[in-house]
Amino acid sequence: MTESSGAGGHDVRTDRPVTDPLTEPVIEVDELRRGYTGGYEAVRGISFSVARGELFALLGTNGAGKTSTVELLEGLARPSGGSVRVLGHDPYTERAVVRPRVGVMLQEGGFPSDLTVTETVRMCAGCTSGARPAAEALDLVGLGKRSGVRVKQLSGGERRRLDLALALLGRPEVLFLDEPTTGLDAEGRRDTWELVRTLRDSGTTVLLTTHYLDEAESLADRLAIMRDGRIVVSGTPAEVTAARPARISFVLPDGVAAARLPLTLRAAADGPRIEIRTRRLQRDLGELLRWAEESDVPLAGLDARTASLEEAFLDIAARDAETEEAR
Repeated sequence: MTESSGAGGHDVRTDRPVTDPLTEPVIEVDELRRGYTGGYEAVRGISFSVARGELFALLGTNGAGKTSTVELLEGLARPSGGSVRVLGHDPYTERAVVRPRVGVMLQEGGFPSDLTVTETVRMCAGCTSGARPAAEALDLVGLGKRSGVRVKQLSGGERRRLDLALALLGRPEVLFLDEPTTGLDAEGRRDTWELVRTLRDSGTTVLLTTHYLDEAESLADRLAIMRDGRIVVSGTPAEVTAARPARISFVLPDGVAAARLPLTLRAAADGPRIEIRTRRLQRDLGELLRWAEESDVPLAGLDARTASLEEAFLDIAARDAETEEAR
């Protein structure tokens, strides 16, 4: 048995650092690259890490390199350069070691259409070490009452739930979710969010790709936004949005011109609505409210909010479009 001084301490016999398994990165990506025949490079030297029990979201417009990155993490292809480690192993060369500890939900699963839902789960369970009972997996994703239905009779959203059930069969330590709520209705999305949160809180490490920015903002502990094969911004959702200005919007009454606003708050009007962009939300909102009170001016539809992840994403997408147009 190794003696140590505790988490983050040293082995007293070798004086080497002792790694705390709760803080050790579960996914490590270092200068990762992926090229294709013809010279196209989809992933251009990205680096990030994901800790145990963390939910990390990878975002980007179509063609940004998200899927190419996730396929490397899943061990489906060999990197053109750099390195990737999942649970301390190369997922491509050591796939037999990594795969039993990982769950993968692809963008689209291929199921035999004539099998029932339960038969499909049992078929996959036969290839999964330590698989959950089929009924348990289906109950997790809300398909328990559809267990006897043939796959071809499922709706698109129900097929996504079946995809998720199969990804959870082996009680994975690491879960890759590629667009997990595409095709689900609002209730299905919320139920999936709650399940993913529960899995994360129980210690499962989750890497998520999604086009639903509210999904990433709600679920992710940290995220990275890719553009043209590179990571252009990363951090917590709050850190990513903090770099963008907040917004105050309202409608002035008829006969009250925007020019009457305090000089520091003047902004161009979009029709009757005024929108002020600011990096000093609390101070500027206070100044606006004091002016309105002193001037006896009602502010209809007053709305003040910090920047959203959607605004940050669209700003990056717009720069991407400008770069493409320049090319």
